[in-house]
Amino acid sequence: MYHSTQGRPTRQGHKGIPEGLFEEEQGLDGFYGPVSHLIKERPSTRWNSIEGNLKPRMFDLVKHLKNDVSASEVSGLTGQRLFYNNDLTVSSLWILPGVNPDQLESRRNADGDWMYFCHSGRGQVLSEYGVLDFTPGTYLVMPKCIGHTFFVKEPAHFLLIENRTSHFREPDRGIVGRHAPWDPNALVKPDLEGLYELMRKEKIDVRTVRIKHVDELTTIGYDDCVYDVQGWKGDLFPYTLHMDHIMPIMSHRVHLPPSVHTTFAARGFVVCSFLPRPMEEDKDALRVPFYHQNIDYDEILFYHDGDFFSRDNLHAGMMSFHPAGFPHGPHPKAMERVKTKTHTDEKAVMIDSRWPLKRDEALARFEVGDYWKSWKKK
Repeated sequence: MYHSTQGRPTRQGHKGIPEGLFEEEQGLDGFYGPVSHLIKERPSTRWNSIEGNLKPRMFDLVKHLKNDVSASEVSGLTGQRLFYNNDLTVSSLWILPGVNPDQLESRRNADGDWMYFCHSGRGQVLSEYGVLDFTPGTYLVMPKCIGHTFFVKEPAHFLLIENRTSHFREPDRGIVGRHAPWDPNALVKPDLEGLYELMRKEKIDVRTVRIKHVDELTTIGYDDCVYDVQGWKGDLFPYTLHMDHIMPIMSHRVHLPPSVHTTFAARGFVVCSFLPRPMEEDKDALRVPFYHQNIDYDEILFYHDGDFFSRDNLHAGMMSFHPAGFPHGPHPKAMERVKTKTHTDEKAVMIDSRWPLKRDEALARFEVGDYWKSWKKK
């Protein structure tokens, strides 16, 4: 396809939008493919009615965090499923303290990689490769079929992302080079010596392995501890990456597309991190997320921490869902709030899925009703 224009478009996307008009971006392939910018007389989110299941949705997972933690959800390997398709599953998972160190289990996923994002709590995860620490804001990547055991002394809550058809990899770094948006040295490798120090100190003895295969569980018992590796080498191992060690790619002149914040990639989806950054400085620059249709992708956004300026009435632990099929963008009040801000102060995890996501029936318990009406002027 070739580039074309009609009417009075802007010279540069997200800049120089005429006063009183609004820009909408329509793009394919997660903003990497063909894209156009439409200058409209009214906001793209000005609907007054929606009949049917296709609509923006908001879920308050704090209800799950505080009130709905059942024994089955704690003891299960995957917690409460939220969204799913053939490529991925997104769940809300609690790990609670109180299990005797000699009764801890090793968990193993034979269906795909697991990525744990720590929303709250802290502790260690043991594996045959060594021990890894986690705190709020930590991504923990556990490759397929690698056994691991969580050891916590306080409740820990995770957003759990299962990669069912590929493996997590670095995003394409392009012209920014190998050290953005995160330096390879920011990845934390497991500590094998630290594993045995922790096991001796806490008297940890793991003799049971629970394996998920074709979404069924199998339990295997051993007469001695399953963690007995004396050495290893290779480029397959679990690792962590903390949000504090991700350097957001920025432009002081123009608002960049969400794809620039990609942290991990997979065959059918990407995982992005939104982090504090300076606001755009040019007077004619759009300073809020632009109205857009990410035409090929469904979008989940988990609000982890901070002040989420693009929407009203948001708090940590909420999750929005914007499926392909209609535009979305900032709430009306965000346009005013942003005028006095010099920096963003938010931490969020976005999952963009190439194929439509299904909602688990349990999500209805956490849904914020009439969220789609929140763009209406009040």
